[in-house]
Amino acid sequence: MNRRNAVLVLIALGAAPLAAFAQQQGKVWRIGFISSLRASGPNEAVFRVGLRELGYVEGQNVTIEWRFGKGETERYREIAAELVRLEVDCIVAVGMGATLQAKLTTNSIPVVMVSANDDPVRLGLVASLAQPGGNVTGFTVMGADLAGKRLGLLKEILPKATRMAVLWDPDSLSATSHVVASEAAARALGVRVQALDVGNADALESAIQSASKGGAQALLVVGTGLMISHQARIANLAAKARLPAIYTTSQFVDAGGLMSYAADGIEQYQGAATYVARVLKGEKPANLPVQQLTKFELVINLKTAKALGITIPQSLLLRADRVIE
Repeated sequence: MNRRNAVLVLIALGAAPLAAFAQQQGKVWRIGFISSLRASGPNEAVFRVGLRELGYVEGQNVTIEWRFGKGETERYREIAAELVRLEVDCIVAVGMGATLQAKLTTNSIPVVMVSANDDPVRLGLVASLAQPGGNVTGFTVMGADLAGKRLGLLKEILPKATRMAVLWDPDSLSATSHVVASEAAARALGVRVQALDVGNADALESAIQSASKGGAQALLVVGTGLMISHQARIANLAAKARLPAIYTTSQFVDAGGLMSYAADGIEQYQGAATYVARVLKGEKPANLPVQQLTKFELVINLKTAKALGITIPQSLLLRADRVIE
């Protein structure tokens, strides 16, 4: 049984350790949760189970205010302000966009970031990774640094490819760094890159069509808030344009995309639950080191590969952490 299935089994059984019952009669904690899209695979389930195992049970001694911003900066700003008015005890912010707005809105409520794929020191969120020094801590992932790896995986599938496109949101700071890194990695691979900046959902179809018309043979999608909010649509548009695509989060592959190379989501959300529990018990985010995740998963959708007429090399399949058939 893999970890994802184990998580779902735990929820189905309503598993809760004895530690949970010891806290049920005390304070009911309130956690704010800001993400782009609710349908995020097992991640929210992992977070719930992680809290439960540490004695914090939703509906008993914890209330979670789930809020979803669809990748829109203004919406994140409104959500953060709402959570401050609700006087939540802690905010979980998924992605750099949500984290930045949470930090801009409050300097006192602890913020635990998850899937933050940019440098929090460079952006001024923390003083250092070892000693954050403020109200923000959590988990970052290597985002732009993996651009070369992702383009290299596309080259393994399409060794003759000379042109690729990068789909990104220009309003996202972390997406900007992805594009810069992708262009540098492409030069090393002898590949030309076409950057497709998409600032709103209405521009998705025309952007992907322009990639196909421009001769792109493959696509890299930078999965920040806007893109994640339209993951199924993007996967469908890429398939319609006959463009093999690699994504920076596995959610796209579950939605029909070809493949992804990304940080382990389960590890991140289990870690977030641990940090939230430590904050609720009185520890300060200023003293909780920001952790950079180093475990990554290659996920491949064979059904999509077949629809595109692509044969995935056996050597690549053997390296995959998960294969969807």
